[in-house]
Amino acid sequence: MGKNILIISSDNTGHGHKSITESLFEKIKDDSDVNIHVVDGFSLGGQILLNIGKSYGPITRSAENLWKMVWNLSAIKPSVVNTMIESLIKNNFLKLLDEIKPDIILSVHPNFNGSILNILEKQQIKIPFIILIADLVNIYPLWADKRADYIISPTVEAREKCLEYGIPAENIKVLGFPVRSRFFQKNTKKKVTYKKGTPLKCLIMSGGEGVGNMETIAENLLNNFDCTVKIVAGRNAKLKAKLEHSLKSQYGNKVEIYGFTKNIQDLMLSSDIAFTRGSPNVMFEAIAANVPIIITGALPGQEEGNPAFAEKSNLGVVCKDISDIKNTITKLLENDCEKLNNIINSQREFINSHAAEDILQFILDVEDGYYVPAADLSYN
Repeated sequence: MGKNILIISSDNTGHGHKSITESLFEKIKDDSDVNIHVVDGFSLGGQILLNIGKSYGPITRSAENLWKMVWNLSAIKPSVVNTMIESLIKNNFLKLLDEIKPDIILSVHPNFNGSILNILEKQQIKIPFIILIADLVNIYPLWADKRADYIISPTVEAREKCLEYGIPAENIKVLGFPVRSRFFQKNTKKKVTYKKGTPLKCLIMSGGEGVGNMETIAENLLNNFDCTVKIVAGRNAKLKAKLEHSLKSQYGNKVEIYGFTKNIQDLMLSSDIAFTRGSPNVMFEAIAANVPIIITGALPGQEEGNPAFAEKSNLGVVCKDISDIKNTITKLLENDCEKLNNIINSQREFINSHAAEDILQFILDVEDGYYVPAADLSYN
C-alpha cells in the first residue's frame, strides 16, 4: 500500500510555494509507492478565502504599504488568523482527509499551520504534521507552531527565529531551500568575462508578480554598458505591455520582454547577472543557476532580511538606489570581473543541490517512524 503525503500549498500567493512543491515531486521515483497530493489551502475556504489568496498579487504589485500592514497585523495576532481560517476550511479539510487518508501532512504556507493543527487537535485526529518554511530570515509567527511534529528550516537564520518563538531545538531541522533540478548549473567551471564585442547578458526579474521599476533598471544598463537585457514581467500584463512600448522602440533587439514563463531556468542559465527583488524562491533559483544576483528591493515583512542575507554569504550585492546601478556594475566588472566571479564561486559552495531530496527523505523517515515525536502518530 502506498504512502500518502498531503501537501498544503498555494496557487496564487506568488509562485514560490508551487515551485517548492514541484521540487519535491521530482524526487519521487517512477516505481515509488509514494503518492503526493497537493491542495491549494485557500481553495478549502470557499470563495471568501480564495479571493483573499488572489489579492496577494495586486497588493504586492501596487500597495506595498498595505501589504506591510497586513503582514504586521498577522504577526501580532496569529491566533486570530488561525481561528478565522479554521472556521472557513474545517468542513472541506475534513472531507479531504477522509478522501485521501494521508499518512503525513506537509504545509508549505504559513496561513494554514495553526488552523489545520486546531482542527486535528479538536477532532482528535493524529497525523504527523510537518511545516516547511518558505522564507529565509524574517518569518511569520504563523510558521512557528509548537504543536507541529517538526519544522524544516531553509536557513540557520530562520531556525534562530523559530527558537525565539519557543520551538524546541530538536523539532527544527535545517535542510536547505528546495530548488527544482532544472535550475542547477551543469557547467561547474562557469566564469564571466566582459570584453569589447562580447555584451554582458543581463536578466531583470521580480518574482511571479512582476514588482519593481524594471524600466529604469534596463535604461541604466543599456545607456551605460555594452549589454543585452531580458526582462520577465511575470503575471503583470500591464507592465509587460508598458515595457514593450517604451523599451523596444528605443533599444530594439538589445531588449527582450517576457510575461510569466515556465522556462525561466533557460533565461537564468544563459545570463551573466540577474537583477531581482529579495524573493526567496527567485534568489535560490538564481543561486542554483550560478548567476550573480543584484537585489534591488524586497517586499516589506518576510523579505526584508533577505538582501542582507545574500550579501553576508557573498551570493550577490544589494543596490537599494536604482540610480547607483552604474557604479554597482562597474565595481563588479573591475579587474576582469573579479568580484563577479567571486560571487559565482561563493554560490557554488553555498547551495545544497540535494535539499529537495533531503527534505523528502526526512518526511518519509518521519512517516516510517525513524523520527518519532512525542505524540502518537496513528491515524484515527
